[in-house]
Amino acid sequence: MRHLSFSWQGVVALLFCLLALTSLPLLTEGAAQPLTDGMASLVFIIIIAAALLSFAPQPPAYRATVLFIGAHGAAWMLLSALSGNEGMATRAFFLLLFACWLLAWRCVTELSNQQPVTTFGKSAFELLIPAIFGAWILILWEAITRGAGVPFILLPPPSAIGARIMASLPILGDDVRQTIFKAVLIGYIIGCLAGFAVAVLADRIAFLRRGLLPIGNMVSALPIIGIAPVMVMWFGFDWPSKAAVVIIMTFFPMLVNTVAGLAASGSMERDLMRTYAASDWQTLLKLKLPAAMPFIFNALKINSTLALIGAIVAEFFGTPIVGMGFRISTEIGRMNVDMVWAEIAVAALAGSIFYGIIALTERAVTFWHPSIRGG
Repeated sequence: MRHLSFSWQGVVALLFCLLALTSLPLLTEGAAQPLTDGMASLVFIIIIAAALLSFAPQPPAYRATVLFIGAHGAAWMLLSALSGNEGMATRAFFLLLFACWLLAWRCVTELSNQQPVTTFGKSAFELLIPAIFGAWILILWEAITRGAGVPFILLPPPSAIGARIMASLPILGDDVRQTIFKAVLIGYIIGCLAGFAVAVLADRIAFLRRGLLPIGNMVSALPIIGIAPVMVMWFGFDWPSKAAVVIIMTFFPMLVNTVAGLAASGSMERDLMRTYAASDWQTLLKLKLPAAMPFIFNALKINSTLALIGAIVAEFFGTPIVGMGFRISTEIGRMNVDMVWAEIAVAALAGSIFYGIIALTERAVTFWHPSIRGG
């Protein structure tokens, strides 16, 4: 017995199965497509077998594999039983669903305890663990909204959102081009470059440093809804007004972080550069900028999310008949909530890709930094 590997997740999953047995059936009697006894029994068998096998003495990788197959196989069968039976799930159905979730939790725990020796293995685990975690957010979302019959207008299931995305690719493509490739990217590049350039000047000129930083902190606290209408009045309804909002939102975070980064180099290092008779530009390029890189990339990552939020919110206050913010405000008025969530999903995906590109660039540029080497 001392060789068994018990876990509270597995024990609670078995308890949920026992409670589900006392609460059958899995679907109400009025279900259009009742779940067969064989299918229900197979779901129980998969969950119980995966939980019991996870207690057996075996390598952690095998245990994680068993848990992964058991949790996701049973969850897939439960979700497939909801087809045509929306709002018909019983307490037993949700008990089995949460039992699957507990097995997936144990699977993620086992994977988190692994220590891959190869770079490929580390990268694979860094992707696999959040992928399982994110998949279960969607699984629970799908099962609860469809199984409990949550009104579509309140919260559509992920399957409906995915179907809307596939059916609206041309519209979503036009919105992405208008909002991201015009307003966000152009405003982001101009705002970050301007903030960086002014920070370099402020590092040299005490007047700018002492005068701009307090103003930067004040402007950073301004609400978007106060800036956006003014920019629309100044620059019109097309993408330049949204890019202007993005420039304002990204300029000061870059300015404040870069100034702090340029001051991060130690006095001993600066004295050493002076003993080498280094010019101000040489000191900037070879000492201050490398020391400031973590601060600069921190600003770039912060601005990657601020730029997307700013552009979308700015489109609520006037835009041509295209754009992600325009589509969200229009479709919510028409009660097309699946299209609204499709735009939100695309925006989240674009923002994640944008952030990921910057994070990968940071790892390549600041590979020497302890925070990167330690990861």
